[in-house]
Amino acid sequence: MRQALPHAWLLTEAIEWLQGAGRLQRQFFKLGRAGDLPIWEPPVDMFGNEQALCLLIALPGVAAECLDVRLEPQAVVVRGDRPLAGHFAAGTILQLEIPYGRFERRVPLPYDDYRVADMVLQNGCLRLTLERMP
Repeated sequence: MRQALPHAWLLTEAIEWLQGAGRLQRQFFKLGRAGDLPIWEPPVDMFGNEQALCLLIALPGVAAECLDVRLEPQAVVVRGDRPLAGHFAAGTILQLEIPYGRFERRVPLPYDDYRVADMVLQNGCLRLTLERMP
C-alpha cells in the first residue's frame, strides 16, 4: 500500500486559494444582464459612524458625466456607463478584465434618512459622503 504524499496538504490549500480567488473575482464584477444590456457592479468600501457614511466606489475610466447617484429609502444607487474606448475597437481583444458597459450598484444603508454632503470623482474612484438627517 502506498503512503500518502507528505505535501498533499499543500496542493489542497492551493486549490482552495484558487477557488477563493475565483469567488472573489465573481463578487468583484458580478456580471449579469438587464434586458439586453450587460451589467457590472463596481466594488464598494464603506466606513461610517452615527453621523455620516463615506463610500468609496471603484469606477476606473468612468467620466463624471456618465454617473447617476440617487438616494433611495435605505439605499444609495450609483448607475452609469463605461464605454469601450474607441482605440480598442480597431484590434482583437486579447485580455479584458476591467468591465465595460452599463453598471449599477445598490448599497444598503443602515438608516433611512441621508443627504449627499460631498461627491468627488478622483483617481478612478467615486467618494460619496452621506450625512445622516436628524
